[in-house]
Amino acid sequence: MSSQEITEDDHGGEVDDSTMHRAIAGAATGNALEWFDFGVYGYFATTIGHVFFPSQSDTAALLSSFAVFASAFVARPFGSLVFGPLGDKIGRSGVLIATILIMSVGTSLVGVLPSYESIGIWSPILLIALRMIQGFSTGGEYGSAATFIVEYAPDDRRGFLASWLEFGTLTGYSFAAILALILDGFLGNDAMTSWGWRIPFLMAAPMGIFGVWLRLHLEDSPAFKELQDSGEVEQAPFRTLFAHHWRTMMLCLGLVLVLNVAYYTVLKYMPSYFTSQLDISEFNSVLLSLGILVGMLLLVTPLGRLSDKIGRKPLLYIACGGLIVFSIPGFYLMSLGSLWLAFAGLALIAFFVVFLSGVMPSTLPAIFRTNVRNGGFTISYNVSTALFGGTAPFLITWLISVTDNTYVPAFYLMLAAAIALIPAIRLRESANAPLLGSKARHGRAPDKRRR
Repeated sequence: MSSQEITEDDHGGEVDDSTMHRAIAGAATGNALEWFDFGVYGYFATTIGHVFFPSQSDTAALLSSFAVFASAFVARPFGSLVFGPLGDKIGRSGVLIATILIMSVGTSLVGVLPSYESIGIWSPILLIALRMIQGFSTGGEYGSAATFIVEYAPDDRRGFLASWLEFGTLTGYSFAAILALILDGFLGNDAMTSWGWRIPFLMAAPMGIFGVWLRLHLEDSPAFKELQDSGEVEQAPFRTLFAHHWRTMMLCLGLVLVLNVAYYTVLKYMPSYFTSQLDISEFNSVLLSLGILVGMLLLVTPLGRLSDKIGRKPLLYIACGGLIVFSIPGFYLMSLGSLWLAFAGLALIAFFVVFLSGVMPSTLPAIFRTNVRNGGFTISYNVSTALFGGTAPFLITWLISVTDNTYVPAFYLMLAAAIALIPAIRLRESANAPLLGSKARHGRAPDKRRR
């Protein structure tokens, strides 16, 4: 069978395994490159604070650095408003090429920015501008990539195959952490502050070229092609989405809240928390985070496969319940002064975060119909991320400085998980069922047990 042929027992939209695997690998690999670009900022936040805000105290410099980090999230909803509906109108693959290209250019330019000592106030201003360009592109990346993979995956393997998107995300973060360890270990603080911090940002250029090449070879998803063939592509997807699907968007926004608060607290904020609050060296802080990332990488796809067998909702309940019950014990272990206990505490929390990683990529796009899926998921995801995810490092740092309470991150995680339980309960189970607006694949009849 060629990559263009459709199986005989299909009712529209199925492709052979090699084409499907190429598409999923291309989207996930491109996503890994995109999130490496976005991830290096978090691991170099302390150094960047000293380069671009040198006249401030250590805490103020870190707050300023996280404020710039959060500025990228201000732009994300605007990017989603452009790229989300565009993906419903012209297709998912074109959006995926544009997002990785814009992100790579923006990240590379950060690597050549003059320091505050060279050009004064223009240095942080330009940094904010480039971070907002990164945020604009990221506003279309994750949602479009998740939609693309979900629409390629068969109904009975959607959880497993979609979880490779998070595998790509975690790989990008891991690569950024490894690079931070290598540079910090070999260069030292003076060289890192002088020029070493630029290396990971400059690496975005060749990596971006590779990512664009990968995505240029991707065909659009079978579900979108089916929509094109039927002449049902939305000409005004933005208007249709907000007129008829706003309730679904609110459901998605609530679920994304816990995913992003957990992700940006555990993966972005915790290295700085270890350094600033627990007096753990920057090298050991990144090493701890890398160990957690490796553990999450090992678990994320098996959990995606598990969700195909027992459903998405049970895993969501475990994740939210676990964060509510175990966040405070996790941070207590971190506070005991032992590197190994700090690792154990963070691992306890990350264990429940990876449940979210394994199930969300297949859960969230499936609640939208094909004609508005890309826009609905992308906009909801990025609005929630901008409000609750990107602000998490700054808000937690500020609250700790005001309250002098090192358990603030635990309370934040617990609150997010409690809120997300409400949409999780209302969610319709989508495991082993056709996507809304699409026909069943592999000859599977629609699952009448859906609720």
